Amino acid sequence: MTNPTEGRRWLPHTTGRSALTCRFRCGNACAHEVANTSGNAYFCDVVEEALSRRGVLRAGVLGALVAGTARACADPVPAAEHEAGAPADGGLSFEPVPPNTEDALRVPDGYRSSVVVRWGDPVLPGAPAFDFDDQSAEAQGKQFGYNCDFVTMFPMGRDRALLWVNHEYTAESLMFRGYTNGTSATEEQIRIAMAAHGGSVVEIERAGATGRWQLVTKGARRYNRRITAHTPMRFSGPAAGGDLLRTAADPEGVRPVGMLNNCAGGTTPWGTVLTAEENIDQYFVNGRKVPEAQRSYIARYTIPSGVPADSRRFDRVDERFDLAKHPNEANRFGWIVEIDPFDPGSTPVKRTALGRFKHEAANTTLSRDGRLVVYMGDDSRHEYVYKYVSNDRYIQGFDRHNRTLLDEGTLYAARFTGPAGEWIRLVSGDRSYVEGMSAVEVLVHTRVAADRAGATKMDRPEDVERNPVTGGVYVALTNNTRRTPAEVDAANPRAANKHGHVLEIVERDGDAAATSFAWSLPLVCGDPKDPATYFAGYDKSKVSPISCPDNLAFDRDGNLWISTDGNALGANDGLFVMPVRGEERGHLRQFLSVPVGAETCGPMVTEDQLSVFVAVQHPGEVSGATPDRPASRWPDDRQPRPSVAVVWHEGGERIGS
Repeated sequence: MTNPTEGRRWLPHTTGRSALTCRFRCGNACAHEVANTSGNAYFCDVVEEALSRRGVLRAGVLGALVAGTARACADPVPAAEHEAGAPADGGLSFEPVPPNTEDALRVPDGYRSSVVVRWGDPVLPGAPAFDFDDQSAEAQGKQFGYNCDFVTMFPMGRDRALLWVNHEYTAESLMFRGYTNGTSATEEQIRIAMAAHGGSVVEIERAGATGRWQLVTKGARRYNRRITAHTPMRFSGPAAGGDLLRTAADPEGVRPVGMLNNCAGGTTPWGTVLTAEENIDQYFVNGRKVPEAQRSYIARYTIPSGVPADSRRFDRVDERFDLAKHPNEANRFGWIVEIDPFDPGSTPVKRTALGRFKHEAANTTLSRDGRLVVYMGDDSRHEYVYKYVSNDRYIQGFDRHNRTLLDEGTLYAARFTGPAGEWIRLVSGDRSYVEGMSAVEVLVHTRVAADRAGATKMDRPEDVERNPVTGGVYVALTNNTRRTPAEVDAANPRAANKHGHVLEIVERDGDAAATSFAWSLPLVCGDPKDPATYFAGYDKSKVSPISCPDNLAFDRDGNLWISTDGNALGANDGLFVMPVRGEERGHLRQFLSVPVGAETCGPMVTEDQLSVFVAVQHPGEVSGATPDRPASRWPDDRQPRPSVAVVWHEGGERIGS
């Protein structure tokens, strides 16, 4: 068979992502006006303040960028004085994968990879084998869903486990031949797309004595489960039952249906999934037809005022997505959803105490006194970083008590002030700390509450992870290419931040419940030859280029793993690893690269460090690509299929060593 991708150059979208990805993943969010019009400080301004207070413009760090200037948003605040934990070299030793544009999952010499599960693989009993040209909503509801993002594993002994995977969004023009938009799509195609959202639980097993894992294909597989846009759920927490969550179908405001655009996530100490609804705005139409008092809130969440030409048009098969008919339905999405992977009959819970926004991440830890802490980001330009702290303490083995911890606590937003910062209280239970807003309003319209509270505008806060070794909190700030001209000048060339950076937070006394912190920028991404980049002071001639950090993870040695989304350096996205302490701090190396058009999601390093899982999301999602002219044929040399892959060392060594 002739490969139609051969000899063709697929041009990237100006943001680093393809226009196709921008359309289907986030509804062309970067083409819209910035939703946050508050007067809150920009992170760039905070760095300027920090530099002026400290007098820190260190020679050799950003010399070419800051020469003759007093302002440099990209200049990192030194982190060494805030490091926690003993020095360590990270224990990493492998030859980095070079930047490339291959249509393959490429790993270092000595490593191997395989696909664990792909779009359309059977999950539930009775699911048919996948047939690209004979799809149905009934089949898709029993098969592995489309674009896979957050990945986590729940061990059941050494050689068996449950794998949870988010299905963030669908790219219908790659799923169906001849697709143009939701208006002309068949109703069955729309129903298939709805069934391809949500998440999957699948049983996996170790292949022999290696780090390779594979689907369990024989036996009961009693834990396997699909969550879709139609799965019954419930609300819990202070906003449950509030007027803003009530609809004609659910007058009590406690029984939402389905979850959408689930991106990153986390797990709880009691063994459940926390999955984050992100770009929920693009599924709705007719935002301008909600009651006048709600229109400004609808606009703050970038929900379309009318019916966009390239909309998915879920409203054609389910009228709740038409806000002219059901104005509160949009308020029922944008939450953190808790799911029990060990109970396939359990009802997923949307936890309102954690606020509503375009959620990225929901990573948990325990404070010094045992309270549950959840870190979250809002993945849009000029949005905020959040933290939730429970009122009560976690009690190991007391699950009935522990599951109340996500309903009773305090929600904070981050404010960065010079070299330090603080967590600003927004709401605690039924008490609002935001003037003019009730507690329910703060939780449903959290973006507006953070605006009024004075949180600091950030460059697309994505994953937020706490280092289990050092206690440092790391935030992936993917990029922000849409700063207005007024925010860009010759002295601040990184204001149009197309490569992103990673932020490090060290909370007071190392306590996750603390309300004050120090911060730094250990990684300012881009080509290491660019003087505007920074790798924690490490020799930049020895590091890999990196662009657009997205998801974060840590291994048991405390090394930071970074996956990318939208590489603006012209190469495929990948997975990178960087020690964050000791002499090797800042020595970033590329561990793998994903196929053409794909984004690297996950990632997850297993506890024994023999395997690393990555979700290869939207392979072949390149402008101009169609099922008849695919830009990628990964993983099966046919139509591209989003998949979860695992990488292991062929000699049985620990990953990275």
